[in-house]
Amino acid sequence: MAKYAILSDIHSNLEAFSVALEKCRELAVDQYISLGDIVGYNADPAACLKIARELPWAARVMGNHDEYTASDDQEMLGFNPHARYAVLWTRAQLDEEERRYLVDKVPYRTAVPGINVTLVHATLDSPENWGYIFDAHHATDNFSYQFTQLCFCGHSHVPVAFCKKPITGMHDRSVEEIESWAYVPGSDVTVPEEKTVEIKPGFKYLFNVGSIGQPRNRDPRCSFAVYDTVDRAVTRYVLPYDIATARRKILDAGLPERLGNRLTTGS
Repeated sequence: MAKYAILSDIHSNLEAFSVALEKCRELAVDQYISLGDIVGYNADPAACLKIARELPWAARVMGNHDEYTASDDQEMLGFNPHARYAVLWTRAQLDEEERRYLVDKVPYRTAVPGINVTLVHATLDSPENWGYIFDAHHATDNFSYQFTQLCFCGHSHVPVAFCKKPITGMHDRSVEEIESWAYVPGSDVTVPEEKTVEIKPGFKYLFNVGSIGQPRNRDPRCSFAVYDTVDRAVTRYVLPYDIATARRKILDAGLPERLGNRLTTGS
């Protein structure tokens, strides 16, 4: 039995990553899980990677920015120009061994032994195609490939959660969104928040834990989750961090200004 911190889309944001890890130490987290994209977008890939390599990982899966950073692909089909520029810049900041760590023996999806959990960066049906899960329709498709009680994913940078009922009536919806998991517009983004979901026997759950390094849900705070196997609960932690410093580093590095500006709005 243990506490597992589920981290996704760190994206080279040292300020946000540091705040998340400080909270994990406060919570006495035992092991860490990475849902991918340690690098990309922000200005501290080497520093974030160095810290990440020292963490006790229970499991890791690959993200699309990890994959492209480790490869020599110059086209990066499907990437917008800012994301492509950031990948090329990130490659130049890391040596070959660091780039290899991002993908070497790191699967697209995996199960965590002993805790009935599946991990994927994107979707379970075709994880290497980097699709997104935004609504109950997408979640239903994902549940068809989910053979564990819990699944954690990232990629969209938008925290959202769904549950699948064990038995439903004729007119019941078997998959429903857990609305309390998401951001509520109007909340005070200067204070931390916690959002906890109790894991009930017989139900299946799909959690997108949001992004540490580049939120896109109109909440600029960093977001990650902790799964407590003793209390049978998953809690999403939403924490403010030094956005001004992270933004300034992006501009100083010559990365696209848009990447810095979006940190301030969580968009």
